[in-house]
Amino acid sequence: MSITGIIEQERYTCAIGALQSVVAIPRAVPILHSGPGCGNMIQGFFERSTGYAGGSTSPCSNFSEQEVVFGGIERLREIIANTYKVLDTDLQVVLTGCTAGIVGDDVESLAGEFRAEGKPIVAVETAGFKCNNFAAHSLVVNAIIDQYVSLFEQKNPGRSEQNTVNLFASLPYQDPFWKGNLGEYKRLLEGIGLKVQVLFGPQADGVAEWQRIPRANFNILVSPWYGLEIAGHLEERYGQPYTHFPHIPIGANESERFLRQVLAFAGEQGANLDQEAAEKFIRREREAYYEEIDNLATFLLEFRYGLPNHVHILHDAGYVLGLSKFLLHEVGIVPKEQFVVDNTPEEYQAQIEAELKSTSAKRSIPLYFEPDAGRAQDLIRSLRHSGRGLIIGSGWDKELAREKDYDFLSAAVPTPYRLVLTTNYAGFSGGLRVIEDIYDTVLATYR
Repeated sequence: MSITGIIEQERYTCAIGALQSVVAIPRAVPILHSGPGCGNMIQGFFERSTGYAGGSTSPCSNFSEQEVVFGGIERLREIIANTYKVLDTDLQVVLTGCTAGIVGDDVESLAGEFRAEGKPIVAVETAGFKCNNFAAHSLVVNAIIDQYVSLFEQKNPGRSEQNTVNLFASLPYQDPFWKGNLGEYKRLLEGIGLKVQVLFGPQADGVAEWQRIPRANFNILVSPWYGLEIAGHLEERYGQPYTHFPHIPIGANESERFLRQVLAFAGEQGANLDQEAAEKFIRREREAYYEEIDNLATFLLEFRYGLPNHVHILHDAGYVLGLSKFLLHEVGIVPKEQFVVDNTPEEYQAQIEAELKSTSAKRSIPLYFEPDAGRAQDLIRSLRHSGRGLIIGSGWDKELAREKDYDFLSAAVPTPYRLVLTTNYAGFSGGLRVIEDIYDTVLATYR
């Protein structure tokens, strides 16, 4: 999508926002070759997201007018050297801002000098005018693969572990539920017999796990579009095929479909899995889920005239698809106009539209690709639907919900009205948590 002019209520950041992908790797540190405002902007957008050495502790070359005129490579060299002295790190990733990108500092060559000394360091061009942080996440991951993981290929033969997989799913911090989601994916996939490398967050084994990336038999991508460059790159570099699930699997229907897709693909790739044990695990998860749904019957009967019957979602494509399918089929809340606010590239939009259309053969769900969330809000203001409404979005949408007298669930960044630590929305348990969050919000309105 081509965007000109000023947009309102941006729900993503520029490319350097992918520093959060580095923060999410245990004991990895982003180094910003940018002006000081870049790091402050990212910290303000994501809030509680400092990790091991992120936020205000991220080293920065503090690009000034002097560096604009004379170049900032010497200043960056000093920052990198001092960072090794001050911080106990396993990996450093240098990310460039707009000024460095315009000046043309050769950051990759500088990083190569430190690598020649045995330092674990990677350089990535993330000037803000290149792309947003959804796309830059792939730039960062692929740079780490090429500049760091490649150094350990002899010790980690390609596709040498038939039951091991690399998982690429939630974008760290951009997805408020990324820690919980990755943990739940890991639990579910291990439940069917796989060994899962999640690479990010507390469930990962730090850089040692990154070094073992080539060992995986295949990769799993859970995403509508972001991360496809990673999966394609690994297929080209290590011959690892990948299976692609196009949205967040939320609730029983999509979680079971996700696990069966992975099971079938694993069999095609020669994985040695106990199919009977895997089916038993899926059945147990499904039964536990529906036991809780059965327990909802009395509540739903008592409040059937006071619950939301339709929903507008303002989120990235993965959540718009996942939540729409879940709410329609498993909760009984009808998705009305939906808004994808992640600035999805045009080449992926038709595929996402088709996936949403497949949600129901009887009901059409209007979909808007609108990175200007202010315009999305204006459209919602103009709509009239009967019954009690629900808005799922970021903290910016709270006032809109109040205007419309709708219920509101904060589930996207920026989210100042909610504290998320390890909550997950993915999987069977994630579906139950979504139900809890929606109906807790509803019940809080009763006096």
